[in-house]
Amino acid sequence: MQDYELTIQHALWRIQRLFARKEVVTKQESGVHRTTYGEMVPRINRLAGALKRLGVKDGDRVATICWNNYRHLELYYAIPCMGAVLHTLNLRLFPKDLEFVVNDAADKVVFVDQTLIPILNQLVGKMPSVKQIVNISNGQPLPEHQLGELLDYETLLAAESEQFEWPRLKENQAAAMCYTSGTTGNPKGTVYSHRSQFLHTMGVLQVDNLALSEKDTVFPIVPMFHANSWGLPYACGFAGCKIIFPDRWMGDAASVVELAESESATIVGGVPTIWTNVAGYLEETGKRLPKVHTVICGGSAIPRALMERMDKLGLRMLHAWGMTETSPLGSTATVRSWIPPDQALEARLHQGLVVPAVEIRIADPATNEELPWDGVAFGEIQVRGPWIAKGYYNNADPEKLTKDGWFRTGDVAKIDPDGYIQIVDRTKDVIKSGGEWISSVDLENAIMGHPKVLEAAVIGLAHPRWDERPVAFVVERPEFKGKLTAEEIREFLTDKVAKWWLPDEIRFIDEVPKTSVGKFDKKVLRNGAKPFSEAATAAAQR
Repeated sequence: MQDYELTIQHALWRIQRLFARKEVVTKQESGVHRTTYGEMVPRINRLAGALKRLGVKDGDRVATICWNNYRHLELYYAIPCMGAVLHTLNLRLFPKDLEFVVNDAADKVVFVDQTLIPILNQLVGKMPSVKQIVNISNGQPLPEHQLGELLDYETLLAAESEQFEWPRLKENQAAAMCYTSGTTGNPKGTVYSHRSQFLHTMGVLQVDNLALSEKDTVFPIVPMFHANSWGLPYACGFAGCKIIFPDRWMGDAASVVELAESESATIVGGVPTIWTNVAGYLEETGKRLPKVHTVICGGSAIPRALMERMDKLGLRMLHAWGMTETSPLGSTATVRSWIPPDQALEARLHQGLVVPAVEIRIADPATNEELPWDGVAFGEIQVRGPWIAKGYYNNADPEKLTKDGWFRTGDVAKIDPDGYIQIVDRTKDVIKSGGEWISSVDLENAIMGHPKVLEAAVIGLAHPRWDERPVAFVVERPEFKGKLTAEEIREFLTDKVAKWWLPDEIRFIDEVPKTSVGKFDKKVLRNGAKPFSEAATAAAQR
């Protein structure tokens, strides 16, 4: 067999040779921008030439702070294919975390969408490694900033040749990097090799995973600035899918639905909060998306109520699990052939089966003792495989890898005898009450099953007798604002969770705080939570 290097250059070869006529569509202020892979390839070559002229060399980190759009896709190809490292900056990070990330990676050049210049402007004088900043615009006037001279993206490309002599790359050299969202301590960098990206892309394409094909039109609402956009950009290039980008309108349900409808999307991908908003918009307007056959959903567990709502709207959700450190695909909730139709929903609500090439186990987080797959015992998920991180950049958190080579994810799950994974919590979020564990995720999903509840987040607060007890923070659906009581929620839960799981307090809030990637930010809730009231403590002691 040939010793063939597995690199992203193969994806570039495919879009040039096989799929030149396939469309890449981006929403803009005045309609949509249309191009094709064939029209993009010369621009990618020009971009690589511009990077070389700017002094970018093998291994240099080139950062992007961009929305999901066609120019960001050009950067996804040009940077790693010329031997540099694509570093996607999460624009939703706090300024101090963004500053840390840029400096930890020692980024040399930063490409920034013009609408995001105000974010980068917060780092003026705090990015000593950055030599050049490139502005990506559609011709609008520059906003006020103190970033010095900004180069113009299109001007750089216009000065270069449409031909570029791509270097021969090694598959184990770095291709890209992404940092965690920094919910505890500083963000930590995960570096992806060309080999890991290539193999991850092959995994994404498998029929029992995300199952992209040339016939599909893919709409990645999951951001390209975090977790590889779930591998969808390169997977679309490998398969030859038409691809649709929402640019900065990814959180606007009306725009999402309009774009999916007008461009005939067949596969869409995003986090549960996106689909909660989309479901509400579809219910309110009566619109439907009959051509969408798969809604990929990850980032956090899908509440049963949301999946049932989406089913009624004709949108079948595919539950997936993963994280920055797993590139990110780790499991998908496909329904095994022997599962009866009346049990299919239960299977789909799990995080599914570990994908081929990745191995999984659950272990006691204290002793690291492996636990059985009996659907009862739950412990920390640990994984290993060719697209699983073996550590963090600059050796941050060296304890993440076990002595026998498994990556400790921090997610707590149980696995049934058939291999179905069910996430029950994060190790830092699981609630220990009276020596027993309470899954905050299961309790949240049960509460969100109430028809008047939009969102619910559960945390554990210190308790004088039970160590910790659960407190639920609940957001009512707008049409039921002020019409829901704590007693009504507790009554709703009585036949859904164990009695001792019932929250000691239910606190109504206007919105659950979110992390930079759209997950519930329980750290913010814990930091701002008032202690139990005397009445709640007395009730818990009875």
